Amino acid sequence: MCLAVPGRVEEFLNDSPLERSAHVSFGGIRKVINLAFVPEVAVGDYVIVHVGFAISRIDEAQAQQIFRDLDQIGEQRRAAEQ
Repeated sequence: MCLAVPGRVEEFLNDSPLERSAHVSFGGIRKVINLAFVPEVAVGDYVIVHVGFAISRIDEAQAQQIFRDLDQIGEQRRAAEQ
């Protein structure tokens, strides 16, 4: 199963239309992400990322809800493994 996760755009690295990229933070882990599919994104925005590409912009409330949901899944998995 593949999962798309939210991250926060920290800084742009390249702003050309097809190679637009930025450092995106995933809970403190920074990755270089291609932003070509979301030209409207600005620094500080949250994006949904799948295999190195931002595929949509979401608001902070949506991102925080996804983080809570992922934490809950992790807790359930840990409990099931015990």
